[in-house]
Amino acid sequence: MAMKTATTVAAAAPRGLRSLFSTLSTNFPFPSQPAANQPQRPQAEPSTNLFVSGLSKRTTDEGLRECFAKFGEVVHARVVKDRASGWSKGFGFVRYSTLEEAAAGIEGMDGKFLDGWVIFAEYARPRDSPPPSPPSYGNNQYGRQ
Repeated sequence: MAMKTATTVAAAAPRGLRSLFSTLSTNFPFPSQPAANQPQRPQAEPSTNLFVSGLSKRTTDEGLRECFAKFGEVVHARVVKDRASGWSKGFGFVRYSTLEEAAAGIEGMDGKFLDGWVIFAEYARPRDSPPPSPPSYGNNQYGRQ
């Protein structure tokens, strides 16, 4: 009886690695719907630039390029690194030459393993505009005018 219940629960669970790592899974004790007062993250428009998260500290630019090159022509691949230590920050960007190749890259690599870690690929969102700088009133930090 217990074995039959376990297989029924496993069959009813959502599939995919993203759902396994999500805090909003169906077997989590909290409601699966986000609170009404929390804004939803906007979905990014399809573009040739992909945001890749979940990267290992060992992942290099060349390794990222080789992995995503299976799905199309990679124009640019970059792992974002910490300035002080030089270690990966755990995310990067991959740019394809066409939208179709970018979609194939997401389809092929989202939820897959790279260097022993599960990575997630999605369309990159454009950067927010930087906040305006405060006005300068003629006195700077070096005492010169």
